[in-house]
Parts: sequence; C-alpha cells; structure tokens
Amino acid sequence: MTQGDEGQLEERLGYRFKGPGLLERALTHSSAVPELRAEYALDSADAADIQDNERLEFLGDAVLELLAREYLLESFPEWSEGQLSKSRAGLVNAHSLENAARRINLGEHLRLGRGEEKTGGREKPALLADAFEAVVAAVYLDAGLGSTREMLKRLLFEQALEERGERIADSDRKSALQEFLQGNGKPPAEYRLSGESGPDHQKMFEVEVWIDGERMATGEGSTKKEAEQRAAQSAMEHLERM
Repeated sequence: MTQGDEGQLEERLGYRFKGPGLLERALTHSSAVPELRAEYALDSADAADIQDNERLEFLGDAVLELLAREYLLESFPEWSEGQLSKSRAGLVNAHSLENAARRINLGEHLRLGRGEEKTGGREKPALLADAFEAVVAAVYLDAGLGSTREMLKRLLFEQALEERGERIADSDRKSALQEFLQGNGKPPAEYRLSGESGPDHQKMFEVEVWIDGERMATGEGSTKKEAEQRAAQSAMEHLERM
C-alpha cells in the first residue's frame, strides 16, 4: 500500500495512524502472506514478521461488541435487555460490517494473494467484514477506545440505524411484548386488522392486539407492520402499568 493509498483510507476512516504497521497488517489477507514474505526475503530479514489480519480480526470482534453495547445503552435508555441484545446483533452482524467496509472502499486497499485477487476477493462480503473488524482493532491498538468509539459511531452505528430508519427499534417492540407474555405464562399476542382508510397512495391501517382473549391495544400506521408495532408498544405500556 502506498503512502497516498494509506492517506486516502485514513481520510475515510477519520483517523490517522501513528505509523503504517498496524494498518498494513489489518489490510493483509492470509493469502498474501507467502507472496509478501517471498518478495521481501530478498531484501530483508524481517520477512517472517509479515502477518495476516486474523488476530486483529479476533480482537476487533470483541471491541465491536463492547462499543455496540455501550452505544445502544446510551441511545435507548428505555430498552430492555432483550431489545438491546437483538439490536446489538443487528448493528454488528456481517452484513452491517460489509456495508461499512464498502462505504470506505476498503476492498481496494486490501493486500491479497494472486489467487484471491483473481477470484474477486476485493468484493467478497465475508472478506470485507473480516477486514473491517481488523481495522477496528488496529485503531484500538493505535489510539484506544476513544478514537475507536468515534470512528464506529460515524462509520457503522449511526449508518446502520439510519439505513433501517426506526426498524431497529420497531422490530423489537413485538419481540419485547412476546418475551413479556412468555415470562408471565401468557399465550402469544394476536394481531388483527381492524380497519383501513385513505386513498391507495396514502393508506392508513389500524391493528388491534389481543392477548388471552382480550383486546389490549390498537395501533395505526402507513403499513400493517408499522400498525402492529405501534399496537405492541401500546400493549406493553398498558401491561407495565398493571
């Protein structure tokens, strides 16, 4: 990786490394190591020091878990442990990490072996997600949690929430209600469409949520799913007051 390439990536990351070693290692796929060692063995006795990014990936996974949990705790103080756990999985799953890697064009900076290059390694989802984890670890080792936290908030956490809109919270309202009912020995909630209004392009739906034969709450939304989520939220609020 040239100094210019390094600068471009650091600019996208919003972080400048103290030295090139950690970042280069984070970008080095295992397929590249034998070829890099062979290349540098002619000029340097340090060829054995060339390492791939797998150990950094291992550390980056743990750093991501910690900071994702912290971010959700601060952003959603009203959520239950179950809601936080499900949403944490949505923030740091392989798809979210891949998307973050693509946003910073991480693939073009990877150091790959010739075989991996020929098979499209720079575009492989799993390879991109793994490399992003390694870069997270590299920033953490270079500067600590503060800089890593700021980078992830900007490149991953806020982007993941924005891409889903309110869905990361919505998807947990029905789950939270289900967990509450199970914990109290009650049957699952039943959602019934009770009304529709408005023209086709501005349709509004009303949904009732029934629990153990009793209509507990209603919700409205521009889609049936949205109405169900709002009904579930209303039902939870009602049950928590009882």
